[in-house]
Order: sequence, then C-alpha cells, then structure tokens
Amino acid sequence: MTEKKEEVQGAFAESLKRNNKQIRHDRADAIVEDTELAYKRAIEDLELGLKKLNRERENMLDLSPTNAQSLVLASDFDCNAYVLKDLELGVKIRNDTIKLEVAQGQFNLLFGE
Repeated sequence: MTEKKEEVQGAFAESLKRNNKQIRHDRADAIVEDTELAYKRAIEDLELGLKKLNRERENMLDLSPTNAQSLVLASDFDCNAYVLKDLELGVKIRNDTIKLEVAQGQFNLLFGE
C-alpha cells in the first residue's frame, strides 16, 4: 500500500510553486510600485524647490537688512549683483517649472493618475 504524501504548506512552498506568469506579475508590481514612488518623490522635491526659489526671489525685494524701519543705503546696494541674482533665480524657476510639468505629465501617462 502506498502512502499518500501530505502537501507542504506555507509561504515558502507557495513561492517555490509559482509559475512564470505569477513570478513576472509579482516582479512587475514591485517595479511599478518602486518607480511610482520615485516619481512622486521627484515631483514633491521639484515642487518644494520651486517654493524655495520663489521665496528667495521674493525675499530679494526686502531691502531692510536689520528691521522694518531701515533700508539698504543706496551706496551699499549693488544693482548689478541684484540683477544677476534675480535673472539667475528666474531662469532656475523657469527650468524647474518645465521639469515639473514634464515629470507630472509623464507620471500621469505612466501611472494613470
């Protein structure tokens, strides 16, 4: 008389018994989840960076170095440095805005949100 073997149970056994379709599906899910999370982080980082750049540019308009009652003296103000910094920030803001739009568009295309 042949004895019937008891089927092995548990997550390890189930993992070993998966077929190629199930393995590919699980791997694809992991890749999609990791990539979606990385895209979300990149978008959040770009949004935060843009906020900081805009705030920095706005703060350049505050010409009171110590308090609300004082102003930078005309002889201490370097208009050329101000213009260069303002233009530099403007270009960074424009480039990061474009990068954010591209990232959001690609995120929507890839992940349907």
